[in-house]
Amino acid sequence: MKAAVLRENNEIHYEDVTLPKLKSDEVKIKVLACGICGSDTHKMKSKWKYPLPAIMGHEFSGIVVEKGTEVRNFEKGQHVVVVPFIPCRRCEYCERGEYSLCENYKMIGSVRYGGFAEYANIPVTNVLPIDDIDFEEAAMIEPAAVALHGVMSLNPQIGDQAAVFGIGTIGMLVIEWLKLAGVKEIIAIDIAPEKLVEARKIGCQYTINPMNEDVEQQILKITNQKGVDIAFECAGSKVTQEQILLVPKKKGKVGYIGIAYSDVTLHEKAFENIFRRELTLKGSWNSYTAPFPGRSWHAAIGFIQQKKLNLTPYISHRFNLKDTDKAFDMMLNRREPFNKVMILPNTEV
Repeated sequence: MKAAVLRENNEIHYEDVTLPKLKSDEVKIKVLACGICGSDTHKMKSKWKYPLPAIMGHEFSGIVVEKGTEVRNFEKGQHVVVVPFIPCRRCEYCERGEYSLCENYKMIGSVRYGGFAEYANIPVTNVLPIDDIDFEEAAMIEPAAVALHGVMSLNPQIGDQAAVFGIGTIGMLVIEWLKLAGVKEIIAIDIAPEKLVEARKIGCQYTINPMNEDVEQQILKITNQKGVDIAFECAGSKVTQEQILLVPKKKGKVGYIGIAYSDVTLHEKAFENIFRRELTLKGSWNSYTAPFPGRSWHAAIGFIQQKKLNLTPYISHRFNLKDTDKAFDMMLNRREPFNKVMILPNTEV
């Protein structure tokens, strides 16, 4: 098969690859769409820490074209989405059904061949049916589940006021879930003007650009000097990871979804807000609970099927498989604004 193969020095080569023999408990999937995750681009900025050569891509969907001898619940031709997280199922967290916290997990797209290829062999436990969901939209179920896992962890209430820092794909999906949860008003914060325009389009009542405005003062003005009920950090920036502690009201809640890529130093006021306002701080990692892969995955699929969640508008770019290196170059060097970037291994763009 053809694949976009990651080799030494973080170079991606379009080349022929032999797919391993299908195991009895696996299905062979013809990949129709695979998203590039923000974590993929961050991994490309440093030394790849997994075995090489590698085939990245963990947000993907496709069609079952072959199944192992032990597979009973999937048939050839069935449309599916891949769950990229493979828990060990033996550690104490897996035994408690807290799969996101597994101590020995593996990821498809890092230690196993992923979706930047024409085909992928996937354990049947890591496949879900999508019925008539569009393949590109289905490839966004994984980030949608990540966003929902984070939102559910803070239990937003009908009528809440919320702030979302970082309006990338995850930030926008957090906004979508907050709307569905009944949040009254959402404030979007980002330094990219085009992201704030998009936030307005999807229903945010207020937007703040920290390059031009004081975030804390603007949020106090919007909330009658009280602060928001709930705030989410989705940017993965040490600036916003501190800044978010300045905006919740007393007894407010803060959710950290963005990854920390450097040390985070807190000024006195930000740190004191945690205990003086009795804030609840909650981290959210991945999206997996019991029964695997968890409520977030099944809810995301259900809301898409019911037309209550439309993910297609968040796809900004599409690339052929042979141009995967060009897609990464565009994103890493920020040659143009982008949101979700899709690789289409078996479809011409």
